[in-house]
Amino acid sequence: MSTSGLQGAAVVVTGAGSGIGRAAALRFAAAGSHVVVADLDGDTAARTVDEIAAAGGAAVAVVGDLSEQGVIDDVVATAGTRFGGIDVLVNNAGIMDTMSAPADITDDEWDRLIRINLTAPFKLMRAVIPAMLEKGKGSIVNTASEASLRGSAAGAAYTASKHGVLGLTRSAAVMYRDKGIRVNAVAPGATATNITVDADAQAPGPGVIGSYMRNIGRVGEADELAAAIQFLASDEAGNISGVLLPVDNGWSAV
Repeated sequence: MSTSGLQGAAVVVTGAGSGIGRAAALRFAAAGSHVVVADLDGDTAARTVDEIAAAGGAAVAVVGDLSEQGVIDDVVATAGTRFGGIDVLVNNAGIMDTMSAPADITDDEWDRLIRINLTAPFKLMRAVIPAMLEKGKGSIVNTASEASLRGSAAGAAYTASKHGVLGLTRSAAVMYRDKGIRVNAVAPGATATNITVDADAQAPGPGVIGSYMRNIGRVGEADELAAAIQFLASDEAGNISGVLLPVDNGWSAV
């Protein structure tokens, strides 16, 4: 467990009610961090907080749509009031698309994917970086995707959003490389979570993508992703920034 520099750190984890986000929140809490559990689902967020508290950790939930500025403001204010600021931001919340090809994507699907998967991480980064600059230190870990690396892992909307997350990660890493702020990303491969894909197997997009999915390899566990996130956030990764770390059983090497 990578815990260097995480004892007493204030950590925001989005999408922390379930899946990779929940596993990351539990890992940070076990390392002695104080965790803001941000999620759209109030019930699952509360369960994560309760689980952390039962183990003797400190956590608080913030519920809402993280693409809305008011919710972003609530996350930052809660972290400041309860834990004295934000040392680590884990932008993990995201949704899948319907595997649609560009000609088949509706405006609603496109707008929702970009808003949740790309705009929300951007707004959170914009909100927390000024305080990190004042401290002269901070770590941001974004959940990208295999779809950040290729065009055959998801539909066009999801792929575009996750390519955007990678671009945002690398840009911020360069912008703040001399300011003590590190920005990295993980690329999950097939992972056992509750994220769902509502796709018509007979539609053009799913029909094409399905032929490429035989290379995904072993399905990973959420805690394997959480371990990578925690490492990148910790001081053990103190000279690592601008990296996309695949956690994918070698899928990205195929």
